[in-house]
Amino acid sequence: MPDSVRLCLAQMTSSNRYAPNIAFVEEAAAHAARAGCDLLALPEVSGLMTLTPEDPAAPIGVAKDNPFIAACKRLAAEHRLWIHTGSTPVTGPPEKTGGRFYNHAELINPDGQAVAFYNKIHLFDIQLEGKPPTGESQRYAPGDAATLAQTPWGLWGLSICYDLRFPHLYRGYAQAEAGVLFVPSAFTVPTGQAHWHVLLRARAIENGAFVIASAQVGRHDDGRKTYGHALVVDPWGKVICDMGADAPGLEVVDLDLTQIARTRRQIPALSHDRPYTS
Repeated sequence: MPDSVRLCLAQMTSSNRYAPNIAFVEEAAAHAARAGCDLLALPEVSGLMTLTPEDPAAPIGVAKDNPFIAACKRLAAEHRLWIHTGSTPVTGPPEKTGGRFYNHAELINPDGQAVAFYNKIHLFDIQLEGKPPTGESQRYAPGDAATLAQTPWGLWGLSICYDLRFPHLYRGYAQAEAGVLFVPSAFTVPTGQAHWHVLLRARAIENGAFVIASAQVGRHDDGRKTYGHALVVDPWGKVICDMGADAPGLEVVDLDLTQIARTRRQIPALSHDRPYTS
């Protein structure tokens, strides 16, 4: 098994149209290939960021027909690159979704084939004081399955954004021996300022794992503003990349995967769970 991964981490200001987002990923994939990267990691809603997913100008269909996912598959094969799509809205079976969409991620291999799929399980339904409610479940249906992806570097665990606040998901991944955890996100500014860094570092520390958290940043077509600060955190909890809150961009980061086993040997907390009564 290779003991390192060269990552191209993306920070985007995604549009409510496919074309600008695909254009960004075309440039990102070419940059990643020139830099010798193994993996390009995109943020949540990288394919389409919109409060009105019913918009006929940006039609949303099933994943196999999605233009953004198709572009990622083409670029993965063209550049011999793994691509984590972050997420994009897709339709699902009406009997499961009630006519809503899935917030859907795919991990694509260098042959342009999707090797893993994930639909966001925990939906962002919150009420901050002095602000309108954020009701993701009005537009999206929850997924119902955790996803471990088999890769040449071992198992990777998939999640999206608000999942970050549910540590048992990541504990399950780590206890199944996943050493890399993905948290592509579009965090709001208030919650990002308060919680983003500390939660990502906690998930890395608790699980002795790398956390890859690509992010949306800035003002979007639909009026929302996102926090940015795409991060990579190592298994000891050290932030080894922080892309800040100023602009979209790309950063190349080398992950030393031998850190996973070294950290877990020193603090073997994954094997220390004990039953208790309450």
